[in-house]
Amino acid sequence: MDVTFHIPEPILFNPLKHYLPFIREFINSNIAEEDQLPVKDLVKKLKHIGTCVMDIYTGDMPSEKIFREVLEFLGLNSISAKEPYKKWAGDSFRSYRIITLSDSSQWTLKYYNNEARYVHIFPARSSRHTFRVKANTLKSAILYYILIGKDYITGEDLNRARAYMGLSPVKDPADTEAITEMIEMLRR
Repeated sequence: MDVTFHIPEPILFNPLKHYLPFIREFINSNIAEEDQLPVKDLVKKLKHIGTCVMDIYTGDMPSEKIFREVLEFLGLNSISAKEPYKKWAGDSFRSYRIITLSDSSQWTLKYYNNEARYVHIFPARSSRHTFRVKANTLKSAILYYILIGKDYITGEDLNRARAYMGLSPVKDPADTEAITEMIEMLRR
């Protein structure tokens, strides 16, 4: 099942990587019996999370308000159009700007070379209302929660969930703990 999530242009945003309320909704909408769930479709969606670390917003601000505040900032600073925004944000791989929203969370704004969606946003590193997580930790936790979901988490079950994604078995206790903590955060 797909979860609808409206992102106004020109914003580019991946809620499955950066917005905890959406991640929880995604999980709840995909929980099913393992043999009834289209696992290949689920894995395909989770590949969009990538392979790096990311910051996830955990605050109370609805996504619509986040987008509205970003758009208002762009408008007030006369950088809503593509070329002024590109000049302001910079167009190199390492170029970005950080703005602060009304809940004191900080958001990174980058230029993305696309006609319709050129304002790439995501929570800033170490910002208020965010936490940092490895992509494979998040993917493992989501897969575990959807496909296995048992309250008592074992290493064997974690590795069974990771196998769906083609991830190697977890051997390091710190990695097991990080995935378990992520599962518990998703359950709240």
